[in-house]
Amino acid sequence: MTAATARTGRWLLRFPPRATPTARLLCVPGAGCTAAMFHPWTTLVPDDVVVSVVQLPGRGARLRETPIERMNPLADAVAAAVREGPGLPTVLFGHSLGALIAFEVARRLVARPENGNLIALGVAAHKAPQLGSAGIEPEEATPERLVSFVESLGGTSGSALRDPEIRRMLLPVLRADLELDRTYRCLAGPALTLPLHVYGGRTDPLVTEPEIEAWRDQAGGTFRLRWFPGGHFFLTGTGATALVADLVGLLRAPSLRN
Repeated sequence: MTAATARTGRWLLRFPPRATPTARLLCVPGAGCTAAMFHPWTTLVPDDVVVSVVQLPGRGARLRETPIERMNPLADAVAAAVREGPGLPTVLFGHSLGALIAFEVARRLVARPENGNLIALGVAAHKAPQLGSAGIEPEEATPERLVSFVESLGGTSGSALRDPEIRRMLLPVLRADLELDRTYRCLAGPALTLPLHVYGGRTDPLVTEPEIEAWRDQAGGTFRLRWFPGGHFFLTGTGATALVADLVGLLRAPSLRN
């Protein structure tokens, strides 16, 4: 195994394995979430599309690693792993904080496109990058506040959060992710030349419709906004089938990319 292969395997999980994939849906989970949140999508994609998920430090098989609290080194590492992997046609999708990470990775892949083969960017459930963070300050990130925050979004059941072991694993990662979000600043740069597809939940308590619609300012070409029933985690419920079909459609039909 080469150093590049090891680095790619550490950052990018693939499930299910495909013998001869022709395209890739590359997903970035949100704050406090693991790659496993996208595992159900494997039953929703065609047999020749591989679902690849960014495995962030501090969770899953990388549980013992220190979470990264600053955007630039994180986005640099993910972009490098994408370049070193197979050059499949790729739609990059990020949810919540993952939307910001995906946006910054897309910027890097557009600037240096070798072997990235990125054809579209999809983002969901986060305000546009130029609008700032979710606004939780370090002194506010107490265990009680973090648990209430997660419960308010419907991402993890209250009974799970009352489990001391789950809290022990989840809260440090969530605190680091919120610090990443809090310190992120969207630097001025050219608008994305990639098609930009934005998705929002109608009843998301964390982000407003104008904040979702403001992603339009980052689009240098095609911009499309689609709303789904549900809240912050609309993509894990009944909306998953329609959302995945939409993303796969971007891989299939050039007319939908433009």
